[in-house]
Amino acid sequence: MPELQQLDVGHAPAVLAFELANRAYFAASISDRGDAYFEQFADRYRALLAEQEAGLCAFYVLVAEDGSVLGRFNLYDLKDGSADLGYRVAQQVAGRGVATETVRELCGLAAARHGLRTLRAATAHTNAASQRVLAKAGFVPVGPADPADLGGKPGTWHQRDLGRRP
Repeated sequence: MPELQQLDVGHAPAVLAFELANRAYFAASISDRGDAYFEQFADRYRALLAEQEAGLCAFYVLVAEDGSVLGRFNLYDLKDGSADLGYRVAQQVAGRGVATETVRELCGLAAARHGLRTLRAATAHTNAASQRVLAKAGFVPVGPADPADLGGKPGTWHQRDLGRRP
């Protein structure tokens, strides 16, 4: 059974393997991270952990029984009881409800562990799968997203009040 774990230094090799193995899959629906991301992975990873330690963000990985990463689920810009949500799951588990189930679990953690009351997530208009995940997890559309937030693609912001169940 996969387990949602808060990101730590020990996850680095599995996170890099996850990103490399799914790079082409992710690039089909969201902007590619670019070669520089992979070339500077160790520095970027340390920076993520520092942001998390400072309480600015909370990063999670969905870890399979074999230790591989099946997904990343991130809470960005934690402030005033709200945060932005970002997530991606491996191609091998896409379409099986893994993202929806894990987003729901993260909503509970966001409230209980991080004291959040509201989450927002932006999706490109062309990313129907992500829109379905958010809808099933209780998010509702709240307005247009700036294409700069979505790698130049037009999209929509979705929001969920963590005080209610989907």
